Parts: sequence; C-alpha cells; structure tokens
Amino acid sequence: MTSIESVQTERFTVPLDTTFSDSTHGSIPHFEFVTVRVRDTDGAEGMGYTYAVNSGAAAFDALITGYLEEVLVGQDPDCVEKLWQDMWWKVHYSGRGGHATSAISAVDIALWDLRARRANMPLWRMLGGFDPRVKVYAGGIDLDFSLPQLLDQADAFVAAGHRAIKMKAGRPHLREDIERVRAMREHLGDDFPLMVDANMRWSVDEAIRAARHLEEFNLLWLEEPTIPDDIAGHVRVVREGRTPVATGENMHTLYEFQTMISAGGVTYPEPDITNCGGVTIFRKIGNVAEAHNLPLTSHGAHDVTVQVLAAAPNCSIMEVHGFSLDHYVANPMVIDEGYTTAPERPGHGIDLDWERLGTFKV
Repeated sequence: MTSIESVQTERFTVPLDTTFSDSTHGSIPHFEFVTVRVRDTDGAEGMGYTYAVNSGAAAFDALITGYLEEVLVGQDPDCVEKLWQDMWWKVHYSGRGGHATSAISAVDIALWDLRARRANMPLWRMLGGFDPRVKVYAGGIDLDFSLPQLLDQADAFVAAGHRAIKMKAGRPHLREDIERVRAMREHLGDDFPLMVDANMRWSVDEAIRAARHLEEFNLLWLEEPTIPDDIAGHVRVVREGRTPVATGENMHTLYEFQTMISAGGVTYPEPDITNCGGVTIFRKIGNVAEAHNLPLTSHGAHDVTVQVLAAAPNCSIMEVHGFSLDHYVANPMVIDEGYTTAPERPGHGIDLDWERLGTFKV
C-alpha cells in the first residue's frame, strides 16, 4: 500500500513590490511564507503553503516538523479526513486555532494536491466541480497610500482585468475614510463593485457609525469592521449598519464560522484557506454558508483558493490578494474582464520556482 514517506518544509521571507499598509499590521514590506512538500512511497509529491504577516512563520514550521510530521509518515495519503483529525488532535491542547491551524492548513493543501495529482485530475474537479470560471476582485492593501496613489492603483487594477476592487479603511479620523471612499466611488462610477476593509480597527459602535456614513456609496460589503471574537457585536453591525459585512480571515476554525454564521453576524463568510484548516475545512465552511443561504468569498492565497471556489455552488467572488506569488510560479493566474479560470492541470496546478524562491529562504 502506498504511504506517506516524507514531509519537507521550507520557510521564506518574500519581499513585496510595494510596501503595503493596513490599520492592524501597519507597514508591510514583505510576507513570511512556509511551504510543505508531502511525498509518498510511489514518488508522487503534493505541495501546500501558508503565510504570515510580520510574525509567526517560524512557529508554523516548528509545529509541522516537530509534531505533525510524526502523525503523517507511514499513513495512507488518500485518507485526508483522517489525517486532518490526527493533526488536529495532536496539537489541539496547545493550539485549537491560530498557529496550529495554519500549520495544519499547509499540510492539508499538500495532501489534497498529492491526491489530485495521483488521480491526474485538477483539484476543483476532484472536489466535485461546479464552474471553473470564478469572479474575482482586487484586494488593495493601501491604507497609507496618498489619494493619487490610491486612484492610480485602481486604474492599474482595471487595466489588469479587474472589475471589482477593495480598499482599506481605518485611518485616524473617519472623515478621512469617507473622503477616500467618496473619491474612489466617483473615480470608478456608481455601478463598479467596491468593498471597504477596516481590518478590525473599530469598536462596534464606531463600526455602525462608519457603516451608516458609508451607506451612500453602495458598497458590496464592509469587511472586518470589528474583532471576530465579538459575535454579538457583528450581529449589531449587520443589523444596524445597513451595509453587508464580510469577515473570516482571522477566524481559524470551522466552529468559529458556524457560530458567527448561525448568529447572523456575517453576510459574506470569508475564510482564508491557509489558516482556517486548509481545503478540508474551507469546503465545510462553504457548506455551512450554503445551508444558511449565504454567498461564499475568500481571503488571500488566490492561486489555491480558486480550486475550492470553482467547486462551490455558493461562490460569489474571490479575492486576488496583494501577497502575490506571480514572480515565483510557472503559470500565474490570468484575469479577464473580472474573472479567472481554474486550471486543468493536475492537483492545484501551482508549480513554484524553487530556485528563485530560494533567494529568500530563511
């Protein structure tokens, strides 16, 4: 019987072409990137990854090599659900989310990639398949951009094929955010899909006030208006803010999403496949959202997320994130008139340029 032979991790500090900024993380000149390669006894290999902003990647690496690897080697690589549970309970006492779930996510993505490659199928088809054509939006990380920079970035996004854009909010004074959103709305036109992301900057009352001031700009959603721990607060923002709410990038378990969704605290559930538990849990979050008649969106890691959203009947729109791997993959994602298409290559279809990435290895 084929079994898992090895689990190999590597860690990189990847520079960004532009220094980004948001209301929580401040200046972001690079991102930390951890890859996992799972090889089986037949010589087949799957790759997964996760990432961190400003800190945390060393912990992911340590959890995988120090704890998760021992529950994987020698096991059947096709039993992904069992392996996920084995990893979850191995680090449950010290983790149950956070760093532990990010580490599990990277391995889980690699296991699904391995399984699909062994079957010579694109992952989105293996997951059931729905529609390979996925609507996308450009996720700007631009809180400290000047207004001319912000508008120039919007023009560049449109030129690159995007037909929906997200911008940051959470500046020191709400009037600044309002002025910037007004300028973007006037620049893009009344019907252009526009989102605003506060990165948990506000209290609940501040978020409601902001949402009401921003209502005139017809936002597709207001993202992370307050901390994800405040379920009741999110419910208030949804009900009293009069603007749809997206949240989820800082929610790291299926149970967090279940609680938030059931309470009515989110309009667009927004998991990040690299920290919610990987492909296995992203799919389950999508199922919970579907059961509550909610549209599913995503955060980050668009190169692999497209595979899962292409298999989700309640897929709404996918974020194309600023932490891009375009410089380091053989086939960068193509955006055409606001859509991308999940590739037909086996697995998730991501082939990294290990030599070029090696320049940034830690």
